[in-house]
Amino acid sequence: MERLDLSAYFRLPESTQPMELVYGVVREPPAPRYGHQSIVTRLTVLLDDHIRPRSLGQVCVSPVDVVLDEHAPLVVQPDVVFVARDRMTIVRDRIWGPPDLVVEVLSTGTASRDRTTKLAWYRRYGVGECWLVDVRAHSVEVVPLGRAGQRATFTGAAVACSTVLTEWNVPTEQIFT
Repeated sequence: MERLDLSAYFRLPESTQPMELVYGVVREPPAPRYGHQSIVTRLTVLLDDHIRPRSLGQVCVSPVDVVLDEHAPLVVQPDVVFVARDRMTIVRDRIWGPPDLVVEVLSTGTASRDRTTKLAWYRRYGVGECWLVDVRAHSVEVVPLGRAGQRATFTGAAVACSTVLTEWNVPTEQIFT
């Protein structure tokens, strides 16, 4: 298995195919299913509708490279990413550092990895918060990673309590309608 450094990875042809660089090894999972992408789209719109009018920062949908570690090298592509206005300097051609919020929409093939490996990376490299969205359970698990707050799961009319988006007021069920 050939190992790549960041410059070799970034010279690969641009693609909408999901791809990550995991400590020098390219990982190319299959494209997500329609239901997964439908939730990603819906949540991106809801987040953007909340973030943009308040000038809180920017939200972006995958695939977008998030460079967590230049030297290891470790590049991930969360389903949705939010970077706060005062940290926008990390957004250039890619996101060079930990976002304030990442969202992983869980699927059968990724749920275990998202809940363990990727969550550990997000915590280690300083991501503020991760939302684990379970399509089957119609739930959002909010995991504060570097700030005060309790890990909690929200369903139905409950609003996900976020340490990053403190004014978020969208009932969880709206993500899944």
